[in-house]
Amino acid sequence: MKVSVKSKFVSGTGLILATCLFVATIILANTALTTLRIDLTENKLFTLSAGTKNILKNLEEPVQLDFYFSQKAMSDFPLLVNYGARVRDMLEEFATHANDKLILNIIEPDTFSEAEDQAVASGLRTVSANSAGDRAYFGIVGTNSTDDEKVIPFFQTNRESALEYDITKMIFDLAFPEKRKVGLVSQLPIMATTGDPDGRDWTIISALQDSFEVHNLTQNPDTLVESIDVDNIDVLMLVHPKKLDNDILYAIDQYLLRGGKAIIFIDPLAELDRTRPNPSNPNVVPNLHSYLPELLGLWGLEMSKDKIVGDINAAMRVQSDDARSPQGVDYLPWLRMTESNFNPDDFSTSELNLIHMGTVGSLESVADKGLIITPLIETSEQSTKLERDLILFQRDPNVIMSNFKSENRKMLIAARINGKAKSYFPDGKPAKDAEAEKIVDSKFVNEGELNLILIADTDIMADHFWIRSQEMFGVAVPQPIANNGDFIMNSIENLSGNSDLISLRGREKYSRSFEMVDQIRREAEAKFRERETELQTSLEETEKKIRQLQQDQGGEKSYLLNNELSAEIETFRSERLATRKELRGVQHELKKNIEKLGAQLRFINIGLIPLLITLMALFIGIYRTNKRT
Repeated sequence: MKVSVKSKFVSGTGLILATCLFVATIILANTALTTLRIDLTENKLFTLSAGTKNILKNLEEPVQLDFYFSQKAMSDFPLLVNYGARVRDMLEEFATHANDKLILNIIEPDTFSEAEDQAVASGLRTVSANSAGDRAYFGIVGTNSTDDEKVIPFFQTNRESALEYDITKMIFDLAFPEKRKVGLVSQLPIMATTGDPDGRDWTIISALQDSFEVHNLTQNPDTLVESIDVDNIDVLMLVHPKKLDNDILYAIDQYLLRGGKAIIFIDPLAELDRTRPNPSNPNVVPNLHSYLPELLGLWGLEMSKDKIVGDINAAMRVQSDDARSPQGVDYLPWLRMTESNFNPDDFSTSELNLIHMGTVGSLESVADKGLIITPLIETSEQSTKLERDLILFQRDPNVIMSNFKSENRKMLIAARINGKAKSYFPDGKPAKDAEAEKIVDSKFVNEGELNLILIADTDIMADHFWIRSQEMFGVAVPQPIANNGDFIMNSIENLSGNSDLISLRGREKYSRSFEMVDQIRREAEAKFRERETELQTSLEETEKKIRQLQQDQGGEKSYLLNNELSAEIETFRSERLATRKELRGVQHELKKNIEKLGAQLRFINIGLIPLLITLMALFIGIYRTNKRT
């Protein structure tokens, strides 16, 4: 059947109209659908968490982010270029969800440009990009409407899992720049009190005061506050709560259930507790422990008040008291916790290297109360629980060590606790005494969401565990020797944000290895190493023979031996040249195989898939045309 000219014209017009419609659809999509995105990555790397979206949605004042990224200058660093592209894409995703309250500027600063001057002035760090001395920038500067400034000097690839958290925290701090308030309730002399001329702040308090408003809620050493206002205290810092009366216990209970955040330090043996023995009974050891049994029991936890954790793998090295032969010994009650003991996925502990702790307790789960308990610091499996009295009265570390018997399990020292909990006071605020009239608290809540960090050690804050003083110009300057302060600061900074910020967790890493390329490289390198070993063996044997020939030289055999030596040397040289040529061939084959694989992948991604789609479209078009005719 012949196809009429009219049919051909209609078919051609239809194809032209279809092409125009396709182009118009793309233009319309790029114009009107820019906020719609589909994240097809396996781990949803570019999908923002619900907490981040809530923070962006609730921005009241504009926040500006200047992202400095020297993409061209870093062309010799493909890892940084790829990571920089991910940071840029994530920042664009942030801007999309911020309802025009987030102003994003992507800047590639040229050498000696004003943009580079601004980057340097803001404190961004650089790396050397090439031998010509060009500098590369890869950081971000954030500002708000009141000119407050926050900086990430350089995006480190080892913090890739915390990328979303770092950016979200920067935006949150700029959106809410006022200092957060930390309320301190302590039964240790951690903060100097009015009227105490000999008192001084511990270093951790001085560090906190640089970033927070620290309010001492302790009225005097024996009386604690009877109410804690959630609206005025962002984080409650509860240190060494020994026997608490019902009023302060009720205040803590209600603060937590009304949405307050807290970091709580308890201890089976607080070494900085200066409680003196009762004069009427001086032989009785004073109460040096704190374990908050009322609230811990409500949360399904307990800490034994007479057990001290010992970890044979973390025992701190100390100097023995033996005057005749002082030597270093392992002291079980003091722990030197390293990266393997920390939770790498929690922002309180993810960047820590070392924490020193003393006479710590073990947090045990005794009942399921429906709470989420996330370990932050744990011992190794080579751990045990020692009797507290042994630690109090035994001064010889070797005797303490002889009592070690591993329980072959990890022990929990610090944890994050989240979830719904009930009040310890189901009937409301307790009366002062049995005869007093019951007090009605109009704000009483019987159930609420807990959000706190619990640490079974108070000595972690003591200066002698993490600070050494260094004299500079006649002034003693504290120098940290461990990350104790970083852990506490990280925890309080995290808790002081809103619930959306606290809910963020570490993300999967973006960089993924090319398994086939790595396999080709490993096989080639194995072949290379094997041949290299053969060459080295041959070289050693030849040199040994040459030395032997040189020793035998002399006299009437000199001419013959010299000829033999020359021939041996010539043989060695030939063998060495041949082996080097073979090794170059192995390296060339390795590079050739990888380039071949790369070319294949590029052809599949760039050429084959579009070609298949085009052929399929042509086939469908021809089929429909033939069907109509």
